Amino acid sequence: MDLMDLTSHVGYAAAYAAVGIVMLGLGYLALDVLTPGHLGRHIWVERSVNAAVVLGAGFVGLGGIVFTAIWTNGESGFGSALVWTVVFGLLGVLLQAAAFRLLDLVTPGDMAAMVVEKAFHPACVVAAAVQVAVSLVVTASIA
Repeated sequence: MDLMDLTSHVGYAAAYAAVGIVMLGLGYLALDVLTPGHLGRHIWVERSVNAAVVLGAGFVGLGGIVFTAIWTNGESGFGSALVWTVVFGLLGVLLQAAAFRLLDLVTPGDMAAMVVEKAFHPACVVAAAVQVAVSLVVTASIA
């Protein structure tokens, strides 16, 4: 590998990382909109384990989607792989939000309010699993 290849690949990595960070930011914003109050405050100030578990699971799921889109489309060229990464990343954010909302509708109580409670609630594990499961479905559809 020569210096030009190295420079190109560093640029590709930076672009993919930027897209990944944007997808994580959008995932954060989606969950913030779906839950009462400010999600960051619930996690970092009020120390809500529930919110941290659900957000962390969403991040892991979105990271898997971004990884798979890059990994499976890298051979098709940087531009094409970047488009796949953006499209499937956005799809992941939207489907995670929709699945969270659906779970909220079909379970007793208020899932969104539970997520931001300070005391641990076992339903946060279910909400986190939904985030990962939806991401796995999206990931499987990429390959």
